[in-house]
Amino acid sequence: MYKKTVCVVGLGYIGLPTAALLASNGYNVVGVDLNAHVVETINQGRIHIVEPDLDAFVRSAVAAQRLKACTTPQSGDVYMICVPTPFHEGEGIPQPNIDYVLAATRSIAGFVKAGDLVILESTSPVGTTQQMETVLSDAGVDVSKIYMAYCPERVLPGKIMTELVENDRVVGGMTSDATKAVSDFYRTFVRGAVLETNAPTAEMCKLTENSFRDVNIAFANELSIICAKEGINVWNLIQLANRHPRVNILQPGAGVGGHCIAVDPWFIVARDPENARLIRSAREVNNHKTTWVIDQIKIAVADATARTGRKPKIACLGLAFKPDIDDLRESPALYIAEALQSQDYDVIAVEPNIETHENFTLVSLEDSLKSADVFVLLVKHRQFGEESAKKLLKEVNPLDFCGVFNKI
Repeated sequence: MYKKTVCVVGLGYIGLPTAALLASNGYNVVGVDLNAHVVETINQGRIHIVEPDLDAFVRSAVAAQRLKACTTPQSGDVYMICVPTPFHEGEGIPQPNIDYVLAATRSIAGFVKAGDLVILESTSPVGTTQQMETVLSDAGVDVSKIYMAYCPERVLPGKIMTELVENDRVVGGMTSDATKAVSDFYRTFVRGAVLETNAPTAEMCKLTENSFRDVNIAFANELSIICAKEGINVWNLIQLANRHPRVNILQPGAGVGGHCIAVDPWFIVARDPENARLIRSAREVNNHKTTWVIDQIKIAVADATARTGRKPKIACLGLAFKPDIDDLRESPALYIAEALQSQDYDVIAVEPNIETHENFTLVSLEDSLKSADVFVLLVKHRQFGEESAKKLLKEVNPLDFCGVFNKI
């Protein structure tokens, strides 16, 4: 084992699975989160997010006294920063917000000693690891005697516990020695290849991966709008086009959500707006798709009003940013439901992966079928795709923006 005690700052969708995985590999892990409820939940051996197999990992790690959660950092040998990196919204290009990263760095500064590893996993704009080093140096840490590196996560929600182990990882150190030391640490629990580079390249690699997917999704979303105007079933069209040996069009949806693909491209655009023209256009296309979906729903509501002579109720089927998870971050489905409700439309929501929501009445699919007039499929949850559900939904002719009734 390379190091004994790991301090993981941030116990969200990446931090908690990472902490639990490390504990299962024999490390003593201190997990840090500002949310006292999250800390209490974890220390009871339970989890506050939905992720297959994570509950078993956490329960086992806490029972073995390998994992404990706190609201403040504690001394360790390895420090991993896994906090959110949103962006500042306003006029013009959204700007990266690394305040949480820098605050987390300051919080560990008093504990970091010579020989320690300091690792940033949060998706960040190029130069963030360098800024962390400056923060530690300003706090009195001799950064020449520690090993700092950037190593972005590359996992798919719903498969995190598997992909943390199986996926290749990219490690970019501030020095070549840091790259090697941190890479050796990851090799103690990662079975995929651990690929070594420098910090700026690793930071840009993560942004590139998500921007590539954003551009490809934008093509599918733009195509879906064009096909709707032409009366063409976009799902059938893509299925046919993908039979070409060198074509692989992704699936359109209600937009693009999540903390990665919907956010990371802006980090590139904000740094070089003159040259990041295609990346910016893709972001704008995907945001426009969400607006277009809202407009289509309003047309359907107007038709229902004319037909019934009363104010229709809209059932939004799905609020998460992708199928079969409870994560609502940057979710286009949630944005659509909230936008309609803010404009005085009568909205109910069906989201099988969460129990409550502060802004909506959550109902079962069966109950929505009894009370709603307009049905909108926004997220391709497995519950909506089951044959029994599809049979019921087919009777109400839903607006299908995620392909529940079409296969690619």
